Amino acid sequence: MTVTNVRRVSAPLTSWPPAPSGTWVIDLDGVIWLMGQPIEGVEQAIAALRGAGVRTFFATNNSASTRAELHKRLGQCGITATDDDILSSADVAAGLLPVGSSALLVADDGVREALRSRGVNVVTEPPADAVVVGWTRTFTHDDVAAAADAIRAGARLIGTNEDPTYPTPDGLLPGGGSILAMVATASGATPEVAGKPHAPTASAIAARAGDVRVMVGDRPSTDGALATQLSVPFALVLSGVTGPGDDPGTPPPATIAPDLAALVRDVLGL
Repeated sequence: MTVTNVRRVSAPLTSWPPAPSGTWVIDLDGVIWLMGQPIEGVEQAIAALRGAGVRTFFATNNSASTRAELHKRLGQCGITATDDDILSSADVAAGLLPVGSSALLVADDGVREALRSRGVNVVTEPPADAVVVGWTRTFTHDDVAAAADAIRAGARLIGTNEDPTYPTPDGLLPGGGSILAMVATASGATPEVAGKPHAPTASAIAARAGDVRVMVGDRPSTDGALATQLSVPFALVLSGVTGPGDDPGTPPPATIAPDLAALVRDVLGL
């Protein structure tokens, strides 16, 4: 399948295109940026949506970045947002833990920040009430061994997400789900997963995003499945994980577009 323009596939949940109102939930990696590098046209696309009366709510499975880093990256894309308009899987994972509990991390600073904001004590070695795993490029074999030891001793295993890959301008890297699978295999535990498309994130979006009309993402298994949970159409963009020749998923998205800019032009008739 080659997509050079927007292709309307089906409308399994609501009519397409949607009226310019309510909230669009938009993924970040592969939709707004690739490794922080803006995808062409995103600044104008977000401005056009907001100018038409659409609220833009950003939901990312990538737990590595702190709030300040997310705002900086959005700013580099020409986009401003309040904290109320950004949901990270790190936030959702932190919400699964009781205040005052302890957590051992195989994750980056975004998770550490979210846990501390929640009032969870971050520890560097077992014992711990939970092990939280997120996308990181700095973990070691010893980190995985300590995490497995803590889980075998009774700690919960919580994954921020289970995405197997992570999109970059140069291709796909192993994602948070690959790291989570390593810890789960080493410990023999079944993880609780916070991020898209799982219930904790669906509930958080339903509570925070208001009248959701569209889910925009680059991965059918997460963004598309989340759209189904939220009973809204899924708009698949081909600027990230999913490429023109890849399976668009089942049920099919309501529309397929090369990128966010093309999608917004089509919906708004620009």
